[in-house]
Amino acid sequence: QVQLVESGGGLVQAGGSLRLPCAASGRTFSSYAMGWFRQAPGKERDFVASITSSAVTQYAASVKGRFTISRDNAKNTVFLQMNNLKPEDTAVYYCAVSVFSFPTARGGDFRSWGQGTQVTVSS
Repeated sequence: QVQLVESGGGLVQAGGSLRLPCAASGRTFSSYAMGWFRQAPGKERDFVASITSSAVTQYAASVKGRFTISRDNAKNTVFLQMNNLKPEDTAVYYCAVSVFSFPTARGGDFRSWGQGTQVTVSS
């Protein structure tokens, strides 16, 4: 029902910042909770952050204090602001729509995954 397109990835040095937008199609964007996940080579896909339709947020411990998730319903877009990036943050980043109003960190709580955008942090 909802199609997602992530962008904004690239190469950045440790300590730098990057902002990832995720554009969603459809007219009911504001009614969905959204999430960001990431997957490094040879690793499982891990939860990063989520935001509900009422802007309640949740973060993985590894990114808390450094990353911020937000949404602009008028633009049908969610954002992931990443500050103080570390080499361990290197991964493909995905956004997704949740089937629940208040999703957990489980990937199974989410649907309509985007194609992903590569983030590489060098030391």
